[in-house]
Amino acid sequence: MATLVPPPSKRQCIAVAEKAREQQDIDSIPDNLGSIRIQFYDQATGQSSGAPVSIPVADATVKNLELLLNTLQRNDSSERIPYRFTYRSDIGQSNLDDTLDISSDLYHSLLKPGLKTTEDSISLQYTPQAVFRVRAVSRCSSSIPGHGEAILATSFSPSSSSRLVTGSGDNTARIFDCDTGTPVHTLKDHTSWILVVSWSPDDKNIATGSMDNTVRLWDPKTGKALGAPLKGHTKWVNGLAWEPYHLQTPGRPRLASSSKDATVRIWDVVPKRIETVLSGHKGSVSCVRWGGTGRIYTSSQDKTVKVWDATRGTLIHTLSSHAHWVNHLALSTDFVLRTAYHDHTGEIPPTEEGKIAKAKERFEKAATINNQIVERLVTASDDFTIFLWEPSTSTKPLARLMGHQKQVNHVIFFPDGLYIASSGFDNHVKLWNARDGKFITTLRGHVGAVYMSCFSPDSRLLVSGSKDCTLKVWDVRTGKLKEDLPGHKDEVYAVDWSPDGGKVASGGKDKAVRIWRH
Repeated sequence: MATLVPPPSKRQCIAVAEKAREQQDIDSIPDNLGSIRIQFYDQATGQSSGAPVSIPVADATVKNLELLLNTLQRNDSSERIPYRFTYRSDIGQSNLDDTLDISSDLYHSLLKPGLKTTEDSISLQYTPQAVFRVRAVSRCSSSIPGHGEAILATSFSPSSSSRLVTGSGDNTARIFDCDTGTPVHTLKDHTSWILVVSWSPDDKNIATGSMDNTVRLWDPKTGKALGAPLKGHTKWVNGLAWEPYHLQTPGRPRLASSSKDATVRIWDVVPKRIETVLSGHKGSVSCVRWGGTGRIYTSSQDKTVKVWDATRGTLIHTLSSHAHWVNHLALSTDFVLRTAYHDHTGEIPPTEEGKIAKAKERFEKAATINNQIVERLVTASDDFTIFLWEPSTSTKPLARLMGHQKQVNHVIFFPDGLYIASSGFDNHVKLWNARDGKFITTLRGHVGAVYMSCFSPDSRLLVSGSKDCTLKVWDVRTGKLKEDLPGHKDEVYAVDWSPDGGKVASGGKDKAVRIWRH
């Protein structure tokens, strides 16, 4: 006989009704406050969208502000763009410490806290959100066996969600066709674990880094090795970063590799030779990123982050605020640098010049704040903290992000550059404001350490992989769990969301690659 849940008691009913009434009082906007004047400014350029407009306070919600701005910009109803609004006391200043997100409406964000009154004219900055929407993945479409050991790294092609490469402890990397759920090629020449895999931005090469101290290059179409291995490191390779496409000499891409031997090597991948060795760290280099302004960023177990000039191979800055190993770093432009000239439209310029121009345009659009190209950096450490940096202006951190109770293993910027997500061994994923480093919310649900997380290309969703054998998809706006994805039989080490938003791939200790889709 099924057990029936008893009906709520009278006391419980009264408590629920009281809570609902209080919430309604909090959410309601008084209708006797009159109107307020608003001036819209483009956050990227600082230009106003026209003359100030007066609207009733009761109607000054984010949804209505979106409609109003689209009308002012004369966008057709079929081409309406979603916007995110922020308030800053002085639009002309470059200091972003006083930036405030308008989450629901102007009354609760500005008027009720006493920041502004109805007598004031309010200047709002607007940022367009992605014009396409990614649907949350909700089911496993393929579980592909083949690897003989745990899967340690996974990466989608920058051009589509059809192809995926994974690296494993069985000394092989594999390329999969995600549409049919079948392995296409096995990349076999390494002699030890493959710790990192990376597609080149033009989709023509795959690089793998291994515990055999070498880097290898592969042709993704044939699965064949492109020449001999790149030898030079004396300990295992744990990070790879391709030169951004708009900075490359046509036909001569370069690759940076970081290693446990405390060095970073820059390779000219065509002649397979070392171009520069960046030495200066005193411990294992845990992560490397190649920025769109020609700088290379490295993090290390010597507690420092170093900024290098990629052209001359010289050290520019040493950022030393962490008190323990620096585990991971991320750039605010990571997504556009990874995808280069590939975007959600699928349109690829026919000429080399067109590809470089599109890649440069996408980078500059993502990096521009108040008419300046700003590349921000975020670092995660075993000291339980995260630091937000702007190395082009200062060697001091912009903000110290505290809240994790254990080591922080992984950190990422969202594609729109407005949020940061951090994953820690305290079972939590935390969201932070990327402008000032302020805490937004904690995504609670995992019951084991969270190894990494990644975002959807429209910046609205986040997926995290954990020691608890699950993936979880989160709604960034609400901070709530969107989908719980069980299926793995052991810990999930690697996860990636395809740049076109169509699929999520995951791998871990159970040796199976799983493809998830909506």
